[in-house]
Amino acid sequence: MIRLYHGSNIAIEEIDLQKTRPYKDFGRGFYLTSMKEQAQKMAQRVSRIFEEPSKEWALFVINNRNRDYQDIYSMECNHDNKYDLVIGPVADDDLALLFRQFLGGLISVEVLVEAMKFKKLTNQYSFHTERALELLEKAGWNHG
Repeated sequence: MIRLYHGSNIAIEEIDLQKTRPYKDFGRGFYLTSMKEQAQKMAQRVSRIFEEPSKEWALFVINNRNRDYQDIYSMECNHDNKYDLVIGPVADDDLALLFRQFLGGLISVEVLVEAMKFKKLTNQYSFHTERALELLEKAGWNHG
């Protein structure tokens, strides 16, 4: 069993996927992390696995964040929630800058991938379907 944390400043009694925001790293979904400190930081601000940043991960994140991306059936996109669960690194502001440079044609995908290797990244687990949510068991409310 793996313990995951959700960064929230309120207790969540029931997960409603319709209330989740679209165009996130892995598409619309309920996001968790195995890192308690990261969840706490998220709370202050308010089944595809990517072990580390890669070309495939970068394109997946870029496409999911793109409101104009049209090829929803592509394996490099989760706008249609084809994946019940996606696990992988968080694309933070440093990576967002690299993504913009790549999309603007300023750097190649090879430079993008090489630059990502030197970033310290956190992780996230995103749940996109009711089927995936059934895998979760609420462990309790932790204020600390």
